[in-house]
Amino acid sequence: MNQLDQERARKAMIVFRKAQRTIDQQVSNSYKNHGITPTQFNVLEVLYNKGQMKICHLISKIFATSGNMTVVLRNMEKNGWIYRQVDPQDRRASLIGLTPQGESLIKKALPEHLEAVYQTMSILSPQEQDDLITLLKNFKKL
Repeated sequence: MNQLDQERARKAMIVFRKAQRTIDQQVSNSYKNHGITPTQFNVLEVLYNKGQMKICHLISKIFATSGNMTVVLRNMEKNGWIYRQVDPQDRRASLIGLTPQGESLIKKALPEHLEAVYQTMSILSPQEQDDLITLLKNFKKL
């Protein structure tokens, strides 16, 4: 790889990260307005869409670390948004699910979030969004 290729790759990474930060800033108010952190929102959204699951599956769905997830789940449990119960199939594991309060919260926050995502991504045409999806899926090959 020559220096020009390295510089192009570096610039692509920088532009990608700046775009990601901008997108995050644009959509973050959609859950901050409800007193939810980004990780809490992701937990609520995954549990709402997928149902209760083991902690290890939840961690892999939202790309969190187990140490961070322990704190997040403990706080969410204190807030009454989730419950934790022993998995009857594997007594060593816990299942996490939404309480009625947690379900109510995500039902309020999710439409606002989806609208913020739509508004933010509408800077790209539908074709550009499809192209972006295709391009980003290439990183799955790593």
